Amino acid sequence: MKNFMGFLTEEIAIDLGTANTLIIHNDKVVVDSPSIVAIDRTTGKIIAIGNEASMMQGKTHENIKTIRPLKDGVIADFNASEQMINTLIKSIPTLKNRFFTPSLRIVICIPSGITEVEMRAVKESAERVNGKEVYLIHEPMAAAIGIGIDIMQPKGNMIVDIGGGTTEIAVIALSGIVCDKSVKIAGDVFTNDIINFMRSKHNLYIGERTAEKIKIMIGAVIEDLENPPEDMSVQGRDLVTGKPKQDHGILH
Repeated sequence: MKNFMGFLTEEIAIDLGTANTLIIHNDKVVVDSPSIVAIDRTTGKIIAIGNEASMMQGKTHENIKTIRPLKDGVIADFNASEQMINTLIKSIPTLKNRFFTPSLRIVICIPSGITEVEMRAVKESAERVNGKEVYLIHEPMAAAIGIGIDIMQPKGNMIVDIGGGTTEIAVIALSGIVCDKSVKIAGDVFTNDIINFMRSKHNLYIGERTAEKIKIMIGAVIEDLENPPEDMSVQGRDLVTGKPKQDHGILH
């Protein structure tokens, strides 16, 4: 009977991020999707989620808008986030072909600075998508366990987890968070800084996706690098002429 109940219950872990949502099942990342939802403004219906919605970003007409249901690591749009979680869980390859939907035991990462109300919102969203058991774990704690730190030891380890919306900084000892700070300067701010830099320095308007690409390809935190990346050509819109333009030699 226990084995049968085990068959009916599947265990998954969700990293609900501002920029990307990851789902782990059977020790493998089975879903890695942008946390973006495309909505029809006239009907309010969701028309695309994840990669499909990401492709629409910056290219939609007035009847369609793309939104990020999570802001600064917490749920900003309950309906959109719930539908996004639901769709992403249903897209897990190993569960998709099941004759019936199994019950889920879910672990979800949450920012360390989250409020009780926000925690309840995350938990309720997961419960509504067949989550029979839902456990929340703070992101710095999950990161510490993930990189193999023995969190039971009576010594402090500092974790800095840079996400899309927030940077989580925490000191962990004796299986608990001794002190933590959630800073709202993270990947999204860096992306916007690149957009502003391109506008002011090169008179070039680029979208979020291009800025993200620049950040990943040649982004660096310090200027003095032993092996600096090569210059990168970037396409955008010339702010003076309004025409498409390619700028060569964008520096890191």
